[in-house]
Amino acid sequence: MADPDIPASTPARLPPCPICGRPGETAFRPFCSKRCSDIDLGRWFTESYRVPDQSGGGQNFDENDPRRVDPDEEVG
Repeated sequence: MADPDIPASTPARLPPCPICGRPGETAFRPFCSKRCSDIDLGRWFTESYRVPDQSGGGQNFDENDPRRVDPDEEVG
């Protein structure tokens, strides 16, 4: 049921764009423009976004470790 105190023509307020801080646009939600959307996508492609390792195990991945098993190699 709609709130009688809010006119039906009032658009829903979107949070600010996470890239530039301008008001978000419905067409590019949660961004304000195609440009900011593309900037975010580029950050994903270049792996700029990372989740920090909180395990504390101190294990580092070494691609040249002879004990490493390649998942594409056939085992048997």
